[in-house]
Amino acid sequence: MSARIAALALLGLLSACATPKPVALADPAPAQRAWAAACEDNDEWDKPGAPLRIHGNTYYVGTCGISSILVVSPDGHALIDSGTDKGADIVLANIKALGFDPRDVKMLLMTHEHFDHVGGMAKLQAATGAPILTTAEAAIVLRTGLPGHDDPQSNSGHPSFPPVLGKIIELDGVHDQLIGDTTFHPMRTPGHTPGAMSWSWRDCGEPTCVNFVYADSLNPISSDGYRFADHPDLVAGMRAGIAKVAAAPCDIVLAPHPVAAAMRARLLGDKPLIDQSGCRAYAAVAAGRLDKRLADEAAGG
Repeated sequence: MSARIAALALLGLLSACATPKPVALADPAPAQRAWAAACEDNDEWDKPGAPLRIHGNTYYVGTCGISSILVVSPDGHALIDSGTDKGADIVLANIKALGFDPRDVKMLLMTHEHFDHVGGMAKLQAATGAPILTTAEAAIVLRTGLPGHDDPQSNSGHPSFPPVLGKIIELDGVHDQLIGDTTFHPMRTPGHTPGAMSWSWRDCGEPTCVNFVYADSLNPISSDGYRFADHPDLVAGMRAGIAKVAAAPCDIVLAPHPVAAAMRARLLGDKPLIDQSGCRAYAAVAAGRLDKRLADEAAGG
């Protein structure tokens, strides 16, 4: 057993009875075009979209409007974000449509603790038996199914969602998580929510290895009356997170809302799918939004 697999076994993330499906390496282009034809920018959160292989061992299994990312390996799979509670049914169906077994998912990761991205985590955990790895702040939201009191959008009327009753592992946002030969690097990126995280990994499932970054929303939106300027620690954390995303090794950038990373345009070939400037551009947009928000608050807006 390799040192990496042994590390996962210590966390209870591998099962001796698991029989993962082999990695599928079919030409991804037809499925990518089919998804782009069926889904629009800013599409409905629970609208089904066909699954697709993005590159190598990394697949998109979310809906038209909300991302969910599956990274597969012979030693078990990782799944990032669930979508809504209803959307999780689509995620599970998409995993099966690709020929993979949800029970071979050994690690559930997430970006930020809003119902549209983690509302289906309880359902995914029930289907996979996998622990959820997240921050302490997000763990509280997952266990209650209610918006966090310190969330900038806590008074925005977000609905509750089924609470997670199973295993949650709280991360420090520093230590890598491993499945087989894939290393998932966490980045604390608070701001959109206090417990938000972004993830990066290197996918060598094809002759050309690529660095993926699944960057959180990094969008300073809030309930009425909330002022980011009154929360300097959160603003500082957001700026630090934006800098991490900008500096990350990055060939393909993905986002919790596909439109935020221009996914449809990139699948259609209107923009490059592999773009080493993608994370820097994503971070620059996020920094600009934050600067504008703070300027508007200073001006009394």
